[in-house]
Amino acid sequence: MSGRPIKHSLTLKGHRTSVSLEDAFWTAFREIAATKGVPINALAAEIDAARDPKVGLASSIRVFVLAEVSKS
Repeated sequence: MSGRPIKHSLTLKGHRTSVSLEDAFWTAFREIAATKGVPINALAAEIDAARDPKVGLASSIRVFVLAEVSKS
């Protein structure tokens, strides 16, 4: 697993955006979405809508993943 961020495209509210996360975060994010039974784009859109506009989407996803993992 690489520690370098990997860029992936997501679609949020009909618009494409790129997010760079480390492979471990992408893997966990996909697993969380699958567990919740929602597409990764839908989960990313929820996180995007709830985040502080001063905080980037990638950072918000990382914090979300950490919070979800710590629940287990």
